[in-house]
Amino acid sequence: MANHTSDRHFWFQQARKSRDNPYHDYYWAEKPFNDWKACFGGSAWEYNEPTGEYYLHSFAVQQPDLNWENPRVREEMRAVVDFWVDRGVDGFRCDVLDYISKDFRQGKMLNGPRLHEYIRELFDREKTRHIFTVGECQSGEKDIIDICGEGRRELTCIFQFEHIGVGRGRKFDRCPYEIDEVRDILVKWQNFTARHNLLYTLFTDNLDQAHYISRLGNDTTLRCECAAMYAAMFYLLRGIPFIYQGQEFGTPDPHYEKITDFNDVETWNYYRENHGKMPEEELMEKINSGSRDNVRRPVAWTGGENFGFGTGKPWIPLHSRGAEVNAEKDARSEKSVRRFYKMLLTFRKQSRAVRYGSFADLTDGQKGCFVYLRAYEEEKVLVVCNFGRENEICVPAGEFRLVLSNYGHTARDAGGRYLPFETAVYVRK
Repeated sequence: MANHTSDRHFWFQQARKSRDNPYHDYYWAEKPFNDWKACFGGSAWEYNEPTGEYYLHSFAVQQPDLNWENPRVREEMRAVVDFWVDRGVDGFRCDVLDYISKDFRQGKMLNGPRLHEYIRELFDREKTRHIFTVGECQSGEKDIIDICGEGRRELTCIFQFEHIGVGRGRKFDRCPYEIDEVRDILVKWQNFTARHNLLYTLFTDNLDQAHYISRLGNDTTLRCECAAMYAAMFYLLRGIPFIYQGQEFGTPDPHYEKITDFNDVETWNYYRENHGKMPEEELMEKINSGSRDNVRRPVAWTGGENFGFGTGKPWIPLHSRGAEVNAEKDARSEKSVRRFYKMLLTFRKQSRAVRYGSFADLTDGQKGCFVYLRAYEEEKVLVVCNFGRENEICVPAGEFRLVLSNYGHTARDAGGRYLPFETAVYVRK
C-alpha cells in the first residue's frame, strides 16, 4: 500500500505533532488545496489541530496520503520493498498504486504526471527487476500499455476490473445483467492482451468485491455448479489466475439484518449517508449486496467453534452461512468445489495449450454460453461453459475427449444439451 499509511503509523504520529517535525513533509498537509471528496465519502481533507493544518486522505480518515514528491518518502518506500525482497518474496500486489502521483493544478487525485517515474523508482532497479508485480490501478487500454507494455519497465500486469462492474450501477446498487456480458468482456481483453503481448489477470473475487457467485450467479440451489463453472470459464483462459480465500470451496455472501454486524468504513459511511432516505430493509439489502465485509469475514474452515477460525472472539461477526458452507463440509461433498479446483488447476499446470497457447472464441453468437479453444502446437483444449439455464450448445466439428466435468460425467460428447451452470472441458483425440 504505497499511497498511504495508517494514522497510527510512527511517521504520521510524528508528522502531526508540529510543522518542524522531520516527518511533517511525509504527508500532504496545508489548507485544503481543493474540494476533493474521499473515495469512502466526505471531504478528502481532515483537520489536524496541533499544526493547524489539514491532511489529505484519498480514502479513510485513518489513511493519510503520503507525499511522494518528497524524495525521503520515495527512499523510505524503496527500503520497504527491499526489506521484503531481501527476505525472498517473489512479488508484490500494489494496491491503489496510481494514487501516488497527484496533480493539484489539474484536480487529479490519481494518475498524476510523475506516476511512471515513481513506479520505476521502485521496480526498475537491478534488485527488483526479477520481481513479479501486479497493480490495482487505472486499467483502460492505454493505461495498461503505458504501465505494462514492452520496454516500460514498470509492472508485470494490472488487475482489469471491467467484468466486475457487470450487474450493478454503483457499488451498492444491483441492476439486471446477463452473464453474456461477462463473456464478451473476457473475449475483448483476451484479444487485446494477446495483440500487445500483455499478461491478463484472471479473477472473480477479491478483498473489495462481493462474491461473484452471489452477484452474478446462483449461490443457493446450484452454488457448487456455479462456482465450478466460473472457475473453468476464467482459469482456463490465457493469463494469470488469482484465487481469493474461500472462493475455492464456493463461499457465498453472508446476510445480516443490522448495521452493527458490519465493520467496513465504506459500508458505515454509506449507511450514514442513506439512513432515513429509504426504508431500513431496503438500505440493509443494498449493504448486504455491496459491502466489502462480504469477503472479509473469518474463513469458515469447519462447522465447529468459530467455524475453525481459532478460539478467540473474532473482530467481526462470523459468516452467517458458515455452518452450511465451510471447507471441511465441502471436502466431504460429492459436488466438492475444492476437488474441482484441484482437478482444474492440475490440468492447467499440465496443459501446454492452456499455459502457452492461443485463444479463440467459438461461441459464434450463441446466447447463454461461452465456448472457446486454447491451442498450442498439436494440443487443443475446448472449453464449454453453459450459464444459468439449460441450453443447446453447438461446437465446431471435431474429435474431442472429455477431461473435466462439474456434473460428474466421465464421458460426454462435445456439443448438445447442457444443464444450468454446466461446464465441460475437452481435449482433441
